[in-house]
Amino acid sequence: MTQGPPPGASSGRGAEQTGRTAVAIIGGGVAGLSAAFLLRDAGLTVTVLEGSPRLGGKLAVSEVAGVSVDAGAEALLARRPEGTGIIADLGLAGELEVPGTTSAGIWTRGRVRPLPRRQFMGVPADFDELAASGIVSPRGVARARQDRSRPASEPGGDESVTTRVGGRLGIEVVDRLVEPLLGGVYAGRCEDLSFEATLPALAKAAHQHASLADAAASLLPPPADRDADGAAQPASPVFTTLTGGLGGLPAALAAASGAVVRTSAMVRELTRTVVGWRLTVGSADAPEWLDADAVIIAVPATPAGRLLAGAAGRVPATGQAAAALGEITYASMAIVTLAFPVHAFAEPLTGSGFLVPAVDGRAVKAVTFSTMKWPHLRRENPAVQVVRCSVGRLGEDAVLQRDDADLAALAAADLSAAIGVRGSPVDARVTRWGGGLPQYSVGHLHRVARIRAAIAAAPGLAICGAAYDGVGIPACIATARLAADQVLGYLGSQGVSARARR
Repeated sequence: MTQGPPPGASSGRGAEQTGRTAVAIIGGGVAGLSAAFLLRDAGLTVTVLEGSPRLGGKLAVSEVAGVSVDAGAEALLARRPEGTGIIADLGLAGELEVPGTTSAGIWTRGRVRPLPRRQFMGVPADFDELAASGIVSPRGVARARQDRSRPASEPGGDESVTTRVGGRLGIEVVDRLVEPLLGGVYAGRCEDLSFEATLPALAKAAHQHASLADAAASLLPPPADRDADGAAQPASPVFTTLTGGLGGLPAALAAASGAVVRTSAMVRELTRTVVGWRLTVGSADAPEWLDADAVIIAVPATPAGRLLAGAAGRVPATGQAAAALGEITYASMAIVTLAFPVHAFAEPLTGSGFLVPAVDGRAVKAVTFSTMKWPHLRRENPAVQVVRCSVGRLGEDAVLQRDDADLAALAAADLSAAIGVRGSPVDARVTRWGGGLPQYSVGHLHRVARIRAAIAAAPGLAICGAAYDGVGIPACIATARLAADQVLGYLGSQGVSARARR
């Protein structure tokens, strides 16, 4: 029914009260939908509001040359249980696929060179193997070897990856090994990225080892696990995906959650009321209001900050959270997916792809040989090889301003220079992720702690998503579980679970 404006909101034409929900989730990406799914057995009404016309955030899949290829994230860490666990709970464990190959290279110093196996996110554990790869110059290798003879680093506050890793191993190791690997995850710059936040396992191990190389070695499996007969044992897969693409995961989560899920439902305002929260949804000309006992904010830092800043008049703690969220910046990127005839390559493709250091000045920063990495894709169209090229780093917005055809041509040219592909692709797709990757800059862990402390002071409010504890799918799901548990605890303390069941 049509009513007057809610407390603290401006008036608008055609404002409509749309009812009440126990939990409103703002954002229909993998974090928000996972939160809805994790609330499915609580007996609560849950409403998911997604501002865009589709669900999934940075997860999407579509066909290129008849092959279903992810346009966003194309793999998740198999060794983190959050992702594979929720997939199993969805009944999709039988659709998990493992890579046919994970051997990757670095395109630098004139050719694609094998990525050393004994390394952790680019930090080498075997200097002889590093020297043999040719990725780093002999002078750079000599500098890296000094790591084991240098005094232990003094404990202190957070540092950039460049400061910490470069200080121990030299800038060449950062530029030609660590930056390409971290750049593929964050599209950021090592001189800005937090060592503690982007390499948490290594940072923890570094407290027990004077040498950073030894810290990296402690995180790696033995050089070769062997059975009783002396045969090398295959390592368990690091990555996995779904047969139809990870882009299908959001729809499965939404369907299984039992929640009310709405797209094209932009939440413009969030206001604290006497008994909960009021969300203003839709355009200024025709707003709707939804009252909720609790709210989970599962959108990127910038829109989350705007919503929280608007609520600060009644809940000052949300203003503190908004200020900290405003310190998180984002990088834009694009995925250029190209399909070539199998005979277009000068040499048969091997491995899963290659990375490109920023110092080499190429537009493409990473290349995945999709139909080599994932054998199940090859079966969809054996006549083509599908290649995904990542373009765009923090501060490289100019290259992303090219139109789709120009960007695809640029990616194809880099691909030709690297591995000698001939002719034009038979199909191409350009997917742009504007402001898609949060930057975990120096001080990120402290920043997140400030955000969470402020949110904890706001009754019935929680946050989740890629801006906090990791950008991968399992990390996002972990934040969703934390948020779901937080609102369940609050609602239980308020007796809402007994009065707001479906």
